Amino acid sequence: MPPADSKLPLFRCALLSVGGLLLGLLTACSAARAPEPASIPAEPGRVWPSPPAEPRIQWIGQVSSPADLGVKVPLISRISNFLTGGDKGREALVRPFGLAVDEAGNLCVTDTGSGAVSFYDLAQHQYRRWTEVGGQRFDFPVAVAKRGGLIYVADSGRQEVIVFNGQGQVQRRIREEADRPSGLAVTGDRLYVACANTHVIRVYDLQGHALFQFGGRGVRPGEFNFPTHLAVDDQNRIYVTDAMNSRVQVFDAEGKFQREIGSLGDGSGHFSRPKGVALDRRGEVFVSDALFDNVQVFDGAGRFLMDFGSAGSQRGECWMPAGLAIAPGGRIYLADSYNGRVQIFQLLGTP
Repeated sequence: MPPADSKLPLFRCALLSVGGLLLGLLTACSAARAPEPASIPAEPGRVWPSPPAEPRIQWIGQVSSPADLGVKVPLISRISNFLTGGDKGREALVRPFGLAVDEAGNLCVTDTGSGAVSFYDLAQHQYRRWTEVGGQRFDFPVAVAKRGGLIYVADSGRQEVIVFNGQGQVQRRIREEADRPSGLAVTGDRLYVACANTHVIRVYDLQGHALFQFGGRGVRPGEFNFPTHLAVDDQNRIYVTDAMNSRVQVFDAEGKFQREIGSLGDGSGHFSRPKGVALDRRGEVFVSDALFDNVQVFDGAGRFLMDFGSAGSQRGECWMPAGLAIAPGGRIYLADSYNGRVQIFQLLGTP
């Protein structure tokens, strides 16, 4: 039998190897330059409408993992990933569904495939991701909003809205039995929640106290058949994707019906399965359709203007798109769910 201390050289070699790895990582980190503000260069050849018409929208990139937005994996996470075979800080999207931008234009994403919520600080190249908050895991997070440092998540599986801060500390939970929350919008001092199972929009103050509700199941103006996504404009009007009625309905802040956009059909200006809804600074309304695999654009009065996207997996193509969000500078984010990515477009001209 070999002497007991014959294994010591191997142990010392292992220590030297790990030490060399740490030294190399530290050296690389100290030599790295400070991150620049996020910038995604435009790629030519993918614009809408097609030439010779004047282009209004351009495809400029996509996000499948944090690295696509210039996010650097922190040193401690790189070390941990090397030692454990983990993937912390570079997790890929699985089924992105709900999108939102905050006041600074930073991006929030819910991923129903991994049960996660992510926040991308685009200026600082930083990234945070939660699969649980307050000791409870997300089940089926479908919608997200961020205002004033707080993140609001509608978890359809848990049947509640969870509000937490950037450190993952839960501030409050809003639960209505059997509602299945599916969409969120925060405007002023109110939180609007679309409830798919009960076919209503519930309205709360920002402390979670119920104020009122509107809607009910039906096909008439002001009624819903599985409402999903929500958006608000600068007049605090509420835009509701009335999914199974194949339309978007518009209400004032008190829930009074204003008008509807689109209807069931297979041509321009009609919908099959509308999903995400968002507005740009011109008041134009963007609506994604999961079965048409595109985004249609309407003016403020609901008149069809154009569409972009088509079925597929190449740039500008979609597979069951869902959430939409538009940043103040005219950057459009589209949750391309079954392609496992968020596609990025840019409004051209004056936003």
